[in-house]
Amino acid sequence: MSGSPTRALLAVAAFASVLLWGRMGAAEAESVPLGLQVQLLAKVAAYDRNLPERSGGRVRLAVVTRPGNADSERATAQLLMKLRESALIGGLPHDDVVVKFTTADALAASCRSEHFSIVYFTPGFQDELPALRSALQGVSVLTVATVATYVPGGIVLGFDTASAKPKLLFHVTQARLQSVAMSTDVVRLMTVFE
Repeated sequence: MSGSPTRALLAVAAFASVLLWGRMGAAEAESVPLGLQVQLLAKVAAYDRNLPERSGGRVRLAVVTRPGNADSERATAQLLMKLRESALIGGLPHDDVVVKFTTADALAASCRSEHFSIVYFTPGFQDELPALRSALQGVSVLTVATVATYVPGGIVLGFDTASAKPKLLFHVTQARLQSVAMSTDVVRLMTVFE
């Protein structure tokens, strides 16, 4: 009998650990700090040969937020602060706006009507990736992910770490579908998805 309470305690501890691990794993998080992401984007965007034409000399950058998602709202505030610290994106001046996400089709329509050059996704969009990938086909826009796992799902550019160093992620098929023409010199340095 004396082993029974111990076993019960261990079973409860194991169950709690699984629950906590599951909750932590479910959150979408940035693997590269947002300030560093903005610095990398500012440099890498210059290698998109279509950015000057797409932007008309001034980059319009949309930070897409998911209303009611605390991680998305936190990342949006941090990105806006870091973007203000960067005078140029891709060698061009930029205007940054927040877009509250409703649907993928509405976002694609906004990209066209507002002439966004770059669309930066905050956490909270994993379940929307198939719809976003489809809706943004044929829209000339560089999509960027704060969360590395979004790139295999169809966001064009993202950031991850390997051996404690940042690495660039690039979805080459979606880039073509969105008229992003990244220089082969920089693509060679990226982890590429198709």
